[in-house]
Amino acid sequence: MYLEAEQNLIELSERLLQNLEYALQRFHDTKEQQVRGDFHEEVKPFADEVKLTTDSWKKSASEWLGQNRPKNLHINQIETAANYLEVISVQAFFPETSKKRFLDQTQSVEFILKSLIIAINQLGVFPTE
Repeated sequence: MYLEAEQNLIELSERLLQNLEYALQRFHDTKEQQVRGDFHEEVKPFADEVKLTTDSWKKSASEWLGQNRPKNLHINQIETAANYLEVISVQAFFPETSKKRFLDQTQSVEFILKSLIIAINQLGVFPTE
């Protein structure tokens, strides 16, 4: 049986994974072309969308962690991922962004998002179809 809070949290996590994938592709394109994204047309709309989703995700994830206490996931990881997501959503559009730092942050966020989805599924809330 799908519980609404868990289903919503998985959907938010998956949306953030999609945003992360877009940011990574945009980062590679920006590095290759050496052209900054237009702030009002590209950067701000994407960053605002990510911030809105991240804020909802952070609140839901923090509540879920407090209630379920999975073994390998902690509140500081949620806070770190939320902070990184906000930074990544802007830095993806600037060619001077450090490649190593950007990639490290995206890998960290991806790991945390996927770990949360796995933790929800392991608690038996969702059947693995």
